[in-house]
Amino acid sequence: MNERWNLKNRKALITGATRGIGKAITEEFLSLGAEVFIISRNEEDIKTDLEKYRSKGFAADGMKCDVTIAEDREKLLDYVSKNTGGLDILVNNAGSNTRKKTLENTSEDLDFILTLNMKSVMELCRLFHPLLSRSGHGSIVNIVSVAGMTSVATGSPYAVSKAGIIHFTRYISVEWAKDNIRANSVAPWYIRTSLTEPVLSRKEYLDSVLSRTPMKRVGEPEEVAAAAAFLAMPASSYITGECISVDGGFLKYGF
Repeated sequence: MNERWNLKNRKALITGATRGIGKAITEEFLSLGAEVFIISRNEEDIKTDLEKYRSKGFAADGMKCDVTIAEDREKLLDYVSKNTGGLDILVNNAGSNTRKKTLENTSEDLDFILTLNMKSVMELCRLFHPLLSRSGHGSIVNIVSVAGMTSVATGSPYAVSKAGIIHFTRYISVEWAKDNIRANSVAPWYIRTSLTEPVLSRKEYLDSVLSRTPMKRVGEPEEVAAAAAFLAMPASSYITGECISVDGGFLKYGF
C-alpha cells in the first residue's frame, strides 16, 4: 500500500518553483522520491536551489524560463524532451496579481495577468500532453485560487484567470482521460508567502481575513504542497477534474 503514497520514479515539472508555494511543492515532491525539474524567471534562484537539492542527494534539474514567452516554452519542451527521459507530472504554479480594483486595471495589466495566469497554463498543458500521455499515468496539477470561485476583493482579472483555469482543468480531465492523463486543481486561500506578506502585515487586513476563516489562521505553503502531492500520487489515481480548496474552511463559511 505504501507504494501508492509516494512519488518514486515519477518525473515532475514545476513552474514558479523557487519561491513560496512553488518551492514548497518542489521540496515536498523531492522528499517523496520524485525527480523534479524546476523553472523560474530567476536564474540565480534556480542555481542556488539546485545546488542545495543535489547536495542532499535529490534528483533535481531546471532552467530559466519565462512561461509567458512562446519561444521560452518551446525551448523548455525541447530540453525536457531530450534530457529528462519523459514526464509524469506537470504542476502549473507560476502566477501573479495586480491587486487593483476593476476600473484601475489597464489593458496592459489585463494582458499581463491573463497571459501569465491562464494562457501560459493552457499552452504548457498542450505542449506537454504527448510526454504526459506517453508516461501512462500523467498528472496535471494546476494551482489556482479561491478567488476563482468567489469574490475575495483581490482583483477581477486575477479571479477570471483562476476561474478560467479551474474550468479548463475540468475540460481537459474529460478530453484527456483516454490519454491516461488526469487533471486537477488546488485552490488556496491566503497562504503565508513573500507575495502575500505585504497585505497580511497590515493588522486590519489580516484581522479581516481571519474573521472569514473558520480555522482562524492563514495557511502555510507546505499545506498547499501536500494537496498537490496527493493529486500527483498513485493514491489519487481515480480522481480527475476536481478542485481541492486549501482554505481553512473559508469557502464554506456563511455566518
